[in-house]
Amino acid sequence: MKNFSFSNLSLEDLESIVKLENSFQLEKFSNWFQSYQKSDISKSDLEFLQGIYSKYGEDSYGSLLQDYSEETLKAKFIIPILNRVDFFLPKYQISDFYDEKLEYSTDSFSLSGFCDFYVAKGLERPKYPYFFIQEFKKNTSYHNVKAQLLSEMVAGLEISQMEEIKGAYIIGSIWNFVILWKERDIYRYVISPNFDSTKFGDLKQIFLNLLSIKREIINLVKEKEDEKI
Repeated sequence: MKNFSFSNLSLEDLESIVKLENSFQLEKFSNWFQSYQKSDISKSDLEFLQGIYSKYGEDSYGSLLQDYSEETLKAKFIIPILNRVDFFLPKYQISDFYDEKLEYSTDSFSLSGFCDFYVAKGLERPKYPYFFIQEFKKNTSYHNVKAQLLSEMVAGLEISQMEEIKGAYIIGSIWNFVILWKERDIYRYVISPNFDSTKFGDLKQIFLNLLSIKREIINLVKEKEDEKI
């Protein structure tokens, strides 16, 4: 059996153990990105985003996002946004987790490691992953952060037995969202255009994309509960 760690996995490594294909089907983002309109942002959320933008907008200190270490970027910028969206949903037994381990194995390979962030079923510990975020590390390449996210999403898709799974990776101020699904034995994925969080319009859309994911996860859990009745 081949054993791979998410953090050390290259795209070539991942393609050696699963069939992986970029579909370039950008239309798959339509429902996700249009689920909310910018006018749907509440007054308090808008004030929060304006506060973020006043510090890290393109006309202020946005260039710092490219220079910050992983932990500083996470603490000063990413975590406040994720906390504002608030993926802690005890009513539905859903929570967000940081630096938690994830493992998935088949007869021929295993994938394991610690994920930067994911939303999952479970409050004390993650059980079924729904959404991942991977942050770029300065000592790795762009291709590595992409491979790490995709490998986590492959594992999450199989563990949760969903039709598709969503995620995002962050490089400095740039966010890219990803959808991955399986057709027979091929894992297909599509990567969104860049969202530059130093631009206020993009920052609002990033926030809405995360809110949309939150609602989608809630609806997914509700559907599964209804199936049990």
